[in-house]
Amino acid sequence: MSLRIILLGTGEFALPPFRALLESEKHQVVGVCTQPDRTGRGHHRHVNKVKVLAEEFGRPVFQPERVNTSESLNILRELNADLFVVAAYGQIMKPEFLAIPRLGAFNLHGSLLPRHRGAAPVQYAIWKGDAETGVTMFQIEPALDSGPMVGKIRTNIQPGETSGQLMLRLADMSAELTLSVVDQLNLATAVFEPQDPSQVTLSPKIRKEQGIVDWAQTASQVECHVRAMQPWPKAVTWLHSTGREPSRCILQQVEVTVAASASASRPGRIGMRDRKMVVSCGSGNVDVLKIQPEGKAAMDARDFANGYGISDDAHFGPLG
Repeated sequence: MSLRIILLGTGEFALPPFRALLESEKHQVVGVCTQPDRTGRGHHRHVNKVKVLAEEFGRPVFQPERVNTSESLNILRELNADLFVVAAYGQIMKPEFLAIPRLGAFNLHGSLLPRHRGAAPVQYAIWKGDAETGVTMFQIEPALDSGPMVGKIRTNIQPGETSGQLMLRLADMSAELTLSVVDQLNLATAVFEPQDPSQVTLSPKIRKEQGIVDWAQTASQVECHVRAMQPWPKAVTWLHSTGREPSRCILQQVEVTVAASASASRPGRIGMRDRKMVVSCGSGNVDVLKIQPEGKAAMDARDFANGYGISDDAHFGPLG
């Protein structure tokens, strides 16, 4: 039997699994629900890639401000869907919404639940130094990311991998998972595994100020933080040097040089060694490989140091 499916999502994480379902010959996508079009800086309208994908396949698109209103729920009911598949939608679903599809509503989440419940699981997996992560598909319940799991895939986090890179890789991996789970739900063979509440960790939405680098952390923690904050809000620090105003810099790439031993210098102190910019951390040091001064293009740290003229007392730290 073919399932009637409604897709709900907005971000790029949703694109590969949604495309897989739209291309599937087993099931029918009867509608796509995505966030309203938004206008950014300069009054430029952001391209909603989920909307573009749905229109490519000739599927009806709905863009309610709030999916839980009576009007929105009535539209969804009229489509008589067996299943809702949700990915990166960005709205909380109420019980009235969850009761509409015959088989329920299922969400694709970018972590190995119950670890990293919340809005930023990919960023937190890198930020917290996890060795592996993955995608979990679970049945949506009113409580945040708490429902029983019906499918999971795992992958190692690669050295140097940023949040943006990992997000795209997980999205690609989730397409096969989605097709497999949907088939299992259709055949009533899906296994519903409860989440272990003792293993829950949270990954709330990242705030812009969380991009500021804390040089008192270990070198490994600083390196993880720099990768986790890409592409947003970016890892930010300020260069302090005698006789100059603090200069805001974005760290694009760093690597650990001494991860375990204590630094000889105070956290944030800059030294040049073997033509590299070495920065002391609370424990260990990092090499800054690529840096972007405010108002300029990203450059190799060596070129930045040569152009800026790093003084003996130069250090990175907060603005204040």
